[in-house]
Amino acid sequence: MTSPVSRLTFCAALALVAASPAAFAQQKLVPAQSSLGFVIKQMGVPVEGQFKAFDAQVAFDPAKLATSRIAFTVDMGSATMGAKEVDVEMPKPVWLSALKFPQASFQSSAIKALGGGKFEVQGKLSIKGNARDVTVPVTLAQTGAAPNLATTATGAFTIPRLAFKVGEAEWADTSMVADEVQVKFKLALNGVPKI
Repeated sequence: MTSPVSRLTFCAALALVAASPAAFAQQKLVPAQSSLGFVIKQMGVPVEGQFKAFDAQVAFDPAKLATSRIAFTVDMGSATMGAKEVDVEMPKPVWLSALKFPQASFQSSAIKALGGGKFEVQGKLSIKGNARDVTVPVTLAQTGAAPNLATTATGAFTIPRLAFKVGEAEWADTSMVADEVQVKFKLALNGVPKI
């Protein structure tokens, strides 16, 4: 039962909001080279999970941050912690409620450059119909040259699962499953301008 809680918290952490497809036409996520994971603590022991299905829509120009946008959607039914009995519990209402809320989402509202390829992305994270403001640190690394410039965005941030109602009823007990869930991501992107 604790495992399902872990997955739900991870799903919550990873969820992001979708945006208009037209604005993101030139920049594409490379799913095979990307990952979205989460870490929860069950009785003080870190437990990892991941989402198998997610999508990012990016319209990012380091020279035009005011008009840049980042959106992310996560298929809540794709959460896995590698154990069949736990994976069966994760989509249930007490955890991720994947039937009622099939996607979690993130939509950026502001992007700030910190220097050295590091950025701070502020936006709204929505999980199980609960929206909260979050700040996501992102580090960009690029290889190759135009027109084959490849960009990798990495980062990690922590969210409170209970604010998103992930792990309800008896699972709201933080002595069993900690409230804090760390979300980790690596997004491979094509089409992002040179930093």
